[in-house]
Amino acid sequence: MPIPARRRRFMTWRSLATAATAALMATLLTPAVSHGTPAPGESKPVYSYENAIRESVWVDTGLDGDGDGRTDRVAADIVRPRELARQGREIPVIMDASPYYSCCGRGNESQRKTYDANGNVVQMPLFYDNYFVPRGYAFVGVDLAGTNRSDGCVDVGGRSDIRSAKAVVDWLNGRAKGYTSRTGTVRAKATWTNGRTGMIGKSYDGTIANGVAATGVEGLETIVPIGAISSWYDYYFAKGAPLYDSGPDWLSNAVESPEARAKCAAVQQRLVEGAPRTGDWTPLWTERDYVKDARKVKASVFVVHGGQDLNVRPKHFGQWWDALARNGVERKIWISQVGHVDPFDFRRAAWVDTLHRWFDHELLGYDNGVDDEPMADIERHPDEWVTSHVWPPRSTRTVSLRPDQGTQAGVGTLGLRRGSGTETFTDDPRYSETDWAAHIDQPTPDKAGFVTKPLTKPLRLSGSSTVTVTATPTTSTAHLSAVLVDVGPDTIRDYAGPGEGITTLTERTCWGPSTPGDSSCFRETRAKTADVDYTVLSRGWADLGNHASDRKGAPLTPGKPYTITLDLHVSDHVIPAGHRLALIVAGTDRDLIDPPSSTPTLTLDLSRTTARVPLAGGADAFARATKGATAAPDASVLDGVRGPRAAHRIPGAV
Repeated sequence: MPIPARRRRFMTWRSLATAATAALMATLLTPAVSHGTPAPGESKPVYSYENAIRESVWVDTGLDGDGDGRTDRVAADIVRPRELARQGREIPVIMDASPYYSCCGRGNESQRKTYDANGNVVQMPLFYDNYFVPRGYAFVGVDLAGTNRSDGCVDVGGRSDIRSAKAVVDWLNGRAKGYTSRTGTVRAKATWTNGRTGMIGKSYDGTIANGVAATGVEGLETIVPIGAISSWYDYYFAKGAPLYDSGPDWLSNAVESPEARAKCAAVQQRLVEGAPRTGDWTPLWTERDYVKDARKVKASVFVVHGGQDLNVRPKHFGQWWDALARNGVERKIWISQVGHVDPFDFRRAAWVDTLHRWFDHELLGYDNGVDDEPMADIERHPDEWVTSHVWPPRSTRTVSLRPDQGTQAGVGTLGLRRGSGTETFTDDPRYSETDWAAHIDQPTPDKAGFVTKPLTKPLRLSGSSTVTVTATPTTSTAHLSAVLVDVGPDTIRDYAGPGEGITTLTERTCWGPSTPGDSSCFRETRAKTADVDYTVLSRGWADLGNHASDRKGAPLTPGKPYTITLDLHVSDHVIPAGHRLALIVAGTDRDLIDPPSSTPTLTLDLSRTTARVPLAGGADAFARATKGATAAPDASVLDGVRGPRAAHRIPGAV
């Protein structure tokens, strides 16, 4: 997902620390699986990639987004095995529907589609076609409406975007019209497929997969959203507080083709009018909220997200995951330490192996055991992974942690007992969560901090937290930030650096056969690490003017107390013994939210301020970790996985 320039500058600040003890992790590591000879029962690379059929179909969406008097057709570029076509065998489809195939490129090397003189695709970005077509799959790359070779307009996650991909799923299942050209009348039918479709993609592409799944379309068997949005309001706002200094019209303009841009001024204007910078919820956001339609999802969902993604923030996968769980959807998840990065670039061999088995199971029906493996893979240290059979662990309970005054103003305590008194801070947009965390033990005028004693046992947070504050402002506008911090030294992925946790190397590895126009060989990466003294493990924001409603703000009355709950991002993090857990409440988080129109001073009522945090083991675990003698932890219980059981599920597991 492209980020406005001001936000990109933020990605250069130094990352904070996250931690778990070496002894704890030594018992929980799940080594990456190396790629090699497929296991028995897996699809094998027996079909020719070089001789594969390459064709393009334009599918009628039934919409006229660009207002030219004819319904829009979206381009679907297809690569499929020629041998299976000759045999008349129907095959499943892997699809990536994207707005980026011509404007911006896909993957770490920004690959774009290229075409031959007949208009058939030569280079299909990423490795999916190279790897899966020889194994008996078709790969379909769809240009969203208004991009590359498609008609229509980009509407940033709205009806046009979602219909672009859904129409292709319908066509693959015989329910929509396809044509051999953009304007011709010769029909194209998908007689070569059984209609079983899996959608995959990172960022905007994965967002479209979420949105199409939320329609309940028949034939969509699974989706693999990577760093994907689940509700577009939450991409641009946090309970009224603006997260980006540009709206969806900026993104639409960035990805549209020149032809569409000339026709789509009316759609652009509707995006501007429907997304006011006040942060109020409008019908535009309702249309782009996929979480509300999770009950319609019939596809299985394999979520991948960076736990420190500051572009598509972890709240997106947290609320989506919870909604899917409530509706009984089959789910799997990977949570890494990186920012907005594809798993192909942070855990390549294990990713290709797992994705291969996932698609074999979901699309080919292979009983390969992937559905019996632990539900979650979680990166604890760079390249060191643990698993949880269920995520969050069944032992997780929401615990109310209470801030209280300490011996210095602004430097308080955090525990189970209700606090008393007040703390005061003044919004200062020059400072960020890193500045606040760096001075957690010092009184500063821009924040209020509360810290536990050093832990005597490790403590695991797993899930979504909230912070409820009662604050009295001195002005009519005020923005709030709340962050949870692991205070203690560690080596982590440098998620806030230019590579967001990876360094791209010159060496290449290959993932399937290549052709002169489409190489399967991609540059390798390694973890880019940082030695740090603290880590922000969860964060959230709000406009205090939204105290009475998540969806509409109002001016504040200076001197009047208001109570509001901030939704913090989902996290899975182990705070080791010897570290401390901190809660910080402040105003503008520099480069993550925009400042209010005034400069308020806010007074917190500590007796009415609470952090509700999901802890493995609940309040008892917190009580044990904050008092008593240090004891060796039962690491397997803490992380929700028993070693012997995991070992027979995942190759190489301890």
